[in-house]
Amino acid sequence: MKLTGSCHCGRIKFESTGPVLRFVYCHCDDCRKTSGCAASPAIIAPASSFKLLTGEEHLAAYESSPGKERCFCRHCGSPVVGRSTVKPDIVVIRAGSLDGKVDIRPEMHIFVGVNPEWHTIGDSLPQYEGWPPA
Repeated sequence: MKLTGSCHCGRIKFESTGPVLRFVYCHCDDCRKTSGCAASPAIIAPASSFKLLTGEEHLAAYESSPGKERCFCRHCGSPVVGRSTVKPDIVVIRAGSLDGKVDIRPEMHIFVGVNPEWHTIGDSLPQYEGWPPA
């Protein structure tokens, strides 16, 4: 599956050409704070299939927790991708950064144990208090 995306200002463009391993809504504190939303739609894909097409010099990284980087555009602030030293074989693509039509849909909610009290999950997708079963 080929996914393409970019940051808001267009300086960073990327593609992912491998399989989508998971597509989730993450409700963890880090995703909530860095996205500004109750849950962050995130696509987990093989790191080997993710490629920056333009703008590597505009990509900045923030270590949100030990070994976990959240990468974003240093100009417009758009979150683009996450990486982890614990799982270097995967990337987390921020679904809001995708361009064009996407024919896949989120399959679950994770970390609902810390979902904010002001947010009601209004769909019937499976919900997990933390990480889903493997």
